[in-house]
Amino acid sequence: MTKTIKRCSWVSDDPIYIEYHDKEWGKPQHSSIKLFEKICLEGQQAGLSWITVLKKREEYRRCFFNFDPKKIIKIESIEPMMENKGLIRNRLKLNAIIKNAKAYLEMQKNGEDFAEFIWSFVDNKTIVNHYKAMKDVPASTEISDKMSKALKKKGFTFVGSTICYAFMQSMGLVDDHFEECFCRQSK
Repeated sequence: MTKTIKRCSWVSDDPIYIEYHDKEWGKPQHSSIKLFEKICLEGQQAGLSWITVLKKREEYRRCFFNFDPKKIIKIESIEPMMENKGLIRNRLKLNAIIKNAKAYLEMQKNGEDFAEFIWSFVDNKTIVNHYKAMKDVPASTEISDKMSKALKKKGFTFVGSTICYAFMQSMGLVDDHFEECFCRQSK
């Protein structure tokens, strides 16, 4: 008899989603570039499902130089990207990545490490929540509100509180894997 793997109930049977959930979502990430990539991609999701962005992620990486801010700020026009079906063709969202790259580099110029800044909102340790169902999970929290305001103050865009909370979940700042999920960091 095979043992059934228990995952969070929001995970579909799509192999790309299963792999994302099992290997990435909720795993603490401390790389500034990976965190930068993810905050940009979360902004692309606004109003859409995450699977939409996930299926386009490789094309985003290609078009935005693996989210290298120094290369992104050299993009002179997003017009060719507006024709690219591999991206979400929303002018404001695509321009947000360039604006966020400028904000990221400004932080760096001021001696601020993006990862340290992000993790400071949770005192450098994962907050473990105990949710059993989607209805229990908040769309935002007081911490995501603070993160959103701080990022906006630094010049980032498409970083509302709901986007910040999804970012916190995906990057392991909070452990929102449901209690029965095999990926849960602590029981």
